[in-house]
Amino acid sequence: MPVRDTGLVLQKLNWAAASVALAVVGASTFTQPFGRTRNAVSEITAFAVAVLTLALWAATERSPAVRARLGRLLPFAWGAMAVTSGCAALTSSGGPFSLLSAMATVGAANAFSLAVAGTVTGAGVLAVASVGLAFGVPAWKVLFYPLTLLLGMLFGRLERGYRLQAEQSAALLANAEQIRSEQNRSVTLDERNRIAREIHDLLAHSLGALSVQIQAAQAVLTDQRDIDRAVELLGHARKMATDGLKETRRAVHALRAGMPPLPEALADLGADHQRRYAAQVRFDVTGAPRSLSADAGLALTRAAQESLVNTAKYAPHQPVEIRLDYHEGRTALTVVSRLTGPADGHPALETVNGGYGLAGMRERLLLIDGSLHAGPADGNWVVTAQVPQ
Repeated sequence: MPVRDTGLVLQKLNWAAASVALAVVGASTFTQPFGRTRNAVSEITAFAVAVLTLALWAATERSPAVRARLGRLLPFAWGAMAVTSGCAALTSSGGPFSLLSAMATVGAANAFSLAVAGTVTGAGVLAVASVGLAFGVPAWKVLFYPLTLLLGMLFGRLERGYRLQAEQSAALLANAEQIRSEQNRSVTLDERNRIAREIHDLLAHSLGALSVQIQAAQAVLTDQRDIDRAVELLGHARKMATDGLKETRRAVHALRAGMPPLPEALADLGADHQRRYAAQVRFDVTGAPRSLSADAGLALTRAAQESLVNTAKYAPHQPVEIRLDYHEGRTALTVVSRLTGPADGHPALETVNGGYGLAGMRERLLLIDGSLHAGPADGNWVVTAQVPQ
């Protein structure tokens, strides 16, 4: 049962018990003839105190504003009720007042600390014992009515413990629900980021290759005035745009289905580059191939794509070597292309997409404890990406 429902049930049961006890005591007090004036005054006073205390209790339970203003008076009211009802229970006709005295200790023990509950109960026990001994009340009454006060306090503490346990369980459940909600939100955000990265990388690759073709067509028109060759290049550019759109749709559709094996994906990239730019591409795999995590495989694939886009821009017809090395504890991808100009003319971490290509790949690799290095070596431009395992 939810803690809110548990609290309401306990509250209603307490109110019902208090109402029944008040009705029984009222009927006993006002429907029977009083034996002596002292008994009547004691019982009416105790009944009035009980009515006022229960009214204050109900008001503080129903209204937070009343609880804030008058809640601090409630322990004193429970104490007065325990004392007056306990003393009234010692009279010849006041036996039912033991219900109200026990109700007072139940209420104090349920709502307040053990110190407050003990003080209220102790005041009641002391009053009953003192009055009983002073007026010669039989010993069994002097012992019985304080016992009802102690039992009431014990019941109230048990009820309080059950209520607090239910509240703690509800708080833990709420925290667990919040944690699950945050985890689901985090998973959703991670998935959105992954999709955004994939779309960005795919478009960057396609648009980078398309830009190379358009630049070549522009150069042919302006430098060579070769319209036929320019039309041919623009035709290739158009086909690249169409293929890029198809590739993007296919990739977005297959994002949740995973990627092909890494060697196969890299071989396809090399074959595509060789077909588009009439450049010789060599692809080698060393070591024993093994499965990588989805993030690691995607990172290496996108790094190869960006490297080939750079090569197409700065050395479109030069041979390219792609190596995939499965070493112990790590997997490395190396893309080697020939430099056709000064080393500083080949950007280390940017492509035609405005500088977010290999830089984005470096960030992607860093997220999975990988690395990316790019720079000249022996007349070649070398890009090396590594991932753990």
